[in-house]
Amino acid sequence: MLRIHRIRKYQAAINAPAKGMIPQKLVPMARLAGFAVDVVDPLRVRFTLDRPWPDFLLFYATPATGAAWIVPKKYIEKVGEEGFKKAPVGAGPYKVVSVSAGNELRLEAFADYWRKKPAVKNIIMRSIPDESTRAVAVKTGEIDLAYLFGGPVAQDLKRSPGITIKAPLLYGMYWLDFLDQWDPKSPWHDKRLRLAVNHALNRKAISEAACLGFCPPAAVIVPRVMDYALQVEPPAYDPQKARQLLAEAGYPRGFDAGEFVPIPPFFTAAEGVINDLKAVGIRVKMRLVERATFYAEWREKKLRGIFLTAVGNSGNAASRVEAFIYSKGSYSYGGYPDIDELFLQQARERDSAKREAVLHRIQQLAIDRAMFAPLMDLRALTGIGPRMAEHTINLVPMSAFPSYEDMRLK
Repeated sequence: MLRIHRIRKYQAAINAPAKGMIPQKLVPMARLAGFAVDVVDPLRVRFTLDRPWPDFLLFYATPATGAAWIVPKKYIEKVGEEGFKKAPVGAGPYKVVSVSAGNELRLEAFADYWRKKPAVKNIIMRSIPDESTRAVAVKTGEIDLAYLFGGPVAQDLKRSPGITIKAPLLYGMYWLDFLDQWDPKSPWHDKRLRLAVNHALNRKAISEAACLGFCPPAAVIVPRVMDYALQVEPPAYDPQKARQLLAEAGYPRGFDAGEFVPIPPFFTAAEGVINDLKAVGIRVKMRLVERATFYAEWREKKLRGIFLTAVGNSGNAASRVEAFIYSKGSYSYGGYPDIDELFLQQARERDSAKREAVLHRIQQLAIDRAMFAPLMDLRALTGIGPRMAEHTINLVPMSAFPSYEDMRLK
């Protein structure tokens, strides 16, 4: 049965968010409406909203938040929240055998799964942070499938006998953020410098180097596959125009732009960006941090200057706008009053066509003001070993992961 008590806890947290209860990037969106929850019968619940909330189903019925998981009520009441984390029970094709946090997860096929009996009886999921180590494990047959390879390593894997590289379609996007554009004392406050960065980037070449050309150059930070995404061409690669803009802004010889922090593990893309910026006179020094540190510094507003991020959470254009463009978003360092008003307007709009028009307007304003330097769509390059007869990557729409019950080994 749907855990109504937990949904009520989520709704209470929306109005007074506790750390870890509601994904912070979605709190403002969720605050736009409250609701009552009633159990109709063992298979149905009724939600009564106190105002329009177009993204209600996005918030509670998609992977965007995980706020309404279906889990066995009696088991939760028996073992509690902590007990459930240690030995979870769900409705999927595999049962949890053991969990070693941050290291390994062992699963066993559930023969009575409603859809079909899984073909692979046992699955072991391992955390291997180092990219080269993952690649060697695929080559030697120690593992059969691994994720998140950069271009050079993926190219080497592609040349290895029996190894296949796949790049599933995702809700992902790479972009550069100008964190200090709101500070009048910062060079990035000048729109001409932000435009210079946009024209300095050879997006196609970076895609070739970082993800074997699988990542299409992008014009906005909303992935083109999302609902309400604005479909426009990316800025032209024009180093001469970038230098002209720098000169007009008072930097004819370029300038030192300080630190450049890339999100791990996308360092090949970061190197391409740094080289393109250097070619037009924008000099940055790369600072490497761990992934957890990166997100903590971004969320706590400790990153400065410009940085490279990659975001792959599901949702729609509104959820991306809320998190990164709306001034009160969890990862926003600033914003514009007119964009904020448009965001609130679309959140109340029930007419889909009108809502799309407003969201398109927001995205166009972000382009016109050079709030970001969108780079390319995110594709998580996946290495597949020779034992896989059916890897099922791309079988689940917009997921980096396979359809586990459909996988087959040779």
